[in-house]
Amino acid sequence: MKLFKSILTQHIEDFIEYRIQLGYSEKMLTYSLKIFDQYVVEKKASQSSFTPLFFIKFRSDLKQENRSINLIVRLIKIFFNFLVRKDVIRENPLQDITGLPENDIIPFIFSPKETSLLINTLIKLMRTTQAFYLNDFGAYIAFLMMARCGLRTSETRYLLIKNYRPEERTIYIEKTKFKKDRLIPIPNVVASEINNFLSVRRLFFDDDKNPLLLIKKDQTGFSRSSLDQRFKRALKHLHFNQIRRIVGTTNFCAPTHHSLRHSFAVNTLKRIKQQGKSPQSALPVLAVYMGHKEYKYTTRYLRVLDAGHRRLLYDFSITMDGKR
Repeated sequence: MKLFKSILTQHIEDFIEYRIQLGYSEKMLTYSLKIFDQYVVEKKASQSSFTPLFFIKFRSDLKQENRSINLIVRLIKIFFNFLVRKDVIRENPLQDITGLPENDIIPFIFSPKETSLLINTLIKLMRTTQAFYLNDFGAYIAFLMMARCGLRTSETRYLLIKNYRPEERTIYIEKTKFKKDRLIPIPNVVASEINNFLSVRRLFFDDDKNPLLLIKKDQTGFSRSSLDQRFKRALKHLHFNQIRRIVGTTNFCAPTHHSLRHSFAVNTLKRIKQQGKSPQSALPVLAVYMGHKEYKYTTRYLRVLDAGHRRLLYDFSITMDGKR
């Protein structure tokens, strides 16, 4: 069944393919453009319908937070720039439409102690029966690499055995987000645990041809949802399962897989500062290590200094919100 049904279907499919080739995620592209495609069908729009007023009305009909609405509209604006370059239209009808005011986003940050508690809890919750041991061990390694190396969830899921180099204690990460490659050193404890996992893996399979580093007992890789189940179980065990809250104009995020990556960056910068060095000077190196396209993206981690700072912001926001 086709995802898109409007007069723009072929152009949308071409655009998604083009963006994927640039290294962008298909999920958000498809989600945003499907919403727009459905709106075009619902309004029985033709090419002449695509005026600035049409898009202002589309935006006002979206029942989401401003940040999500801005992201959807921004992707549609990029799509129409694509149509301009293809000479499908003469000018972009969204070019003068500015974004809606957004709430500040404060990510959940694990302190170094909390990160260690989470890792130890994942070990404690590992089931030792043959049916579940390899699965739980592999999931634990995935979270260990997120927490200790700042890897993205997708990078742990698609990491290949050949790209782990035990002698050098390095991981080579190929063409993930933005199609960037990087070779990173990993801590001894991470290398040791990966080696242990591979030893256990060899005991499970006589014929192991899966190129992925982390696989389950059925010789398939990990899905995001399977990792999410284990992550939530560990959070609940530690009473870290906090809900997302909006306080005034600030969104305080709930803990997610990506919180481990955020926490790795924030705690690394804090450690550099405690050593009397400049976190700002360390940003270009940290950006390369984490695979950011430009190090300006890494500067976002300076907004929250540490887990304690986040809690102070949260408590202060709650107090001020209650006084209104």
